[in-house]
Amino acid sequence: MGKTKRKRGRKPKNPSIQAQDLASNTTPLTITTTTATAMTTTTTASTSMDDVFSVSNVEIIDPVGSHSGSRRRGRPRKLPKLSEKPDKPLVLSPARRAPRAVENGDFPVPGDLMVVPNVASQPGAVWEGVARVVPAMDSVVKVFCVHTEPNFSLPWQRKRQYSSSSSGFVISGRRVLTNAHSVEHYTQVKLKKRGSDTKYLATVLAIGTECDIAMLTVDDDEFWEGVSPVEFGNLPTLQDAVTVVGYPIGGDTISVTSGVVSRIEILSYVHGSTELLGLQIDAAINSGNSGGPAFNDKGNCVGIAFQSLKHEDVENIGYVIPTPVIMHFIQDYEKNGAYTGFPILSIEWQKMENPDLRSAMGMKLDQKGVRIRRIDPTAPESQVLKPSDIILSFDGVDIANDGTVPFRHGERIGFSYLISQKYTGDNAALKVLRNSEILNFNIKLASHKRLIPAHNRGRPPSYYIIAGFVFTAVSVPYLRSEYGKDYEYEAPVKLLDKLLHSLPQSPEEQLVVVSQVLVADINIGYEDIVNTQVLAFNGKPVKNLKSLAAMVESCDDEFLKFDLEYQQIVVLQTKMARAATLDILATHCIPSAMSDDLKS
Repeated sequence: MGKTKRKRGRKPKNPSIQAQDLASNTTPLTITTTTATAMTTTTTASTSMDDVFSVSNVEIIDPVGSHSGSRRRGRPRKLPKLSEKPDKPLVLSPARRAPRAVENGDFPVPGDLMVVPNVASQPGAVWEGVARVVPAMDSVVKVFCVHTEPNFSLPWQRKRQYSSSSSGFVISGRRVLTNAHSVEHYTQVKLKKRGSDTKYLATVLAIGTECDIAMLTVDDDEFWEGVSPVEFGNLPTLQDAVTVVGYPIGGDTISVTSGVVSRIEILSYVHGSTELLGLQIDAAINSGNSGGPAFNDKGNCVGIAFQSLKHEDVENIGYVIPTPVIMHFIQDYEKNGAYTGFPILSIEWQKMENPDLRSAMGMKLDQKGVRIRRIDPTAPESQVLKPSDIILSFDGVDIANDGTVPFRHGERIGFSYLISQKYTGDNAALKVLRNSEILNFNIKLASHKRLIPAHNRGRPPSYYIIAGFVFTAVSVPYLRSEYGKDYEYEAPVKLLDKLLHSLPQSPEEQLVVVSQVLVADINIGYEDIVNTQVLAFNGKPVKNLKSLAAMVESCDDEFLKFDLEYQQIVVLQTKMARAATLDILATHCIPSAMSDDLKS
C-alpha cells in the first residue's frame, strides 16, 4: 500500500478543544463562520471570556438525525444499562438545578417540580400565568426533512441522502417558519402537528441564508384545521422570562424549557456567516430545537432557537433569532415575493478611540466616528466613499468611536444593527468627515458578494474538466468538504488569506483552482497538483470558471498553457487533451465535462 499524502495546510493550533457533538451517537453539521479565529489555551485555572466566546465554539442546533448519525441496516446499537456504570450514579446537583420541563405536557414547571394531579384533564382548569402559553403550543410543528447535499469535492455527483427532524411554528397567512439549516439542500419536507399522526407534504417558499430562517407552507387544507397562528411580541429586555418549545432529542413529543434573556447584542450567525441582532438565553436548547419558537410570559413569540455555545467552561448558553430579524425576513418576502437578503455597508472600518489618531485625522473634540480602512470596489458606496473617511453618523444616529450607537436605556449596540434594519435597495444617509470637512452622502445599500462565498444558496457546484484536470470555484462549503470543519487551519495559507482578506475586483470574479487531477497518460507529472489557483490561460487572466471554460473550448492554439500559483505551469497538446477527456469521463462515470451552468 502506498502512503497517503497529506494536503498542504496548517495543523490546528488547539485540536483538543472542539465543538461538542449535540447528539450522543451523531456528528452534528457544525458550521463555523469564515472569520473564526484560533482559540488559545492557558495552563492557568482561569480562562478569558474572549477565549470562551470564540465563534468556533458556536454550533448550529442541528436537526435530530443528521447524515452521519443515520445508521445503516443492521442490528440496533445497544444502550448501556445503568447498572454497568455504578461509579457514575444519576444525581441532580443542587448547585446546578435549573427550570425543568414536563415532556409532552402543556405547562413549564418553574423551580422545583410541582405535582398537580389531573390538571390537564379537568375541564376549565387554569394555571395562572401559564394558561396563556398553552394555545400557542398547538401551533408548534415537527419538521421532517430529507436532505441531498452536493458533493463539492466530486461536483458531478451528490452525497447519500439523509433524514433529519427539527421544529417549526405556524404564522399568519398559512405559513410555517423554521431554520434555514433545517431544510438546507432539501429533497422533501413534511410537517406534523402536535397530537397528530399524519405528516403533510410542505413547500419551501423562501430560505434566508443570512438570518437562518426558512418559510414553508402546506397545500392540504386539513393541516390548517384547528391551528391558530402565533402572535409576535416585542423585543424582550434583560431578565425577561422565555419559554422555548420544540421537538429536541430525547423523545418524540413536544418539550418545553424555560429561562431568561441574559444578553442582547449583535451575534455571529454561524450558518449565514453574518452578524445580526440576537438574544442569548439560559434555557436548555438541544439538537432538534432548531426552528422552535421562544415565547414570553404572555404567550407571544419573541424569537426562534437556532444555535448554542459549546465549551467545557460554559453551560446553558443558547441563542435565539429575535423578532426584528424575523419580521425583516417576513416583510422582505411579502414586499418582493422572494427573499432578497440583508444589505450591508461593504467597508472595513477602524475604531477611533486613540486621541492621537483622532487628532491626526482632523477630528474635533466633540466629533466621534469610525475610520474607513477599505471599501469593496464592487459595492455602490465605493463611488462616493474613500479610505480614511470618518463616518460620523448613519441615518442621523451618531456613531461612537468604538463603532456603537445608542440602543435602549442603558444599552449600546454595533452600528451594523442600523444597517440590518434596512432592505436591499434602500437608501441611507451618511455624514462623513474628509480632510476636516463634513460631507453628506445618500448611499443605496446592496447585499455583499465575497470573493470566496460562504454559501452556494442551494445551487450545485460548478466544474470544468479537460484532460483530467478538474477546475472549480472555491467557496466555504468546498473548503469544508476538502479539509473538514477545521478548514481554517488545514487549508493552504494562500487560500485562507484570500478567504479572510481579499476583495473582489469585479462582480463576476471567482477564485478558480485545480481541484484535483484524474490520473491518465496525458497528465503524467501533474498528478500532485491539488487546490492550486489558476492565474491565467494562454497569457490571458482567468476571471471566473465560466470564462476559463469558454477560453479552453474555443482555443485553436497547438498547446493549452495554464499558469498556476507558486509559478507552476501546465502545458497540454490541445488535440490530445480533448481526445483524452472523453476516455477519462467514461472511466470515472462522469456524465459531462462541465456543469450545466457553464453550458449556457
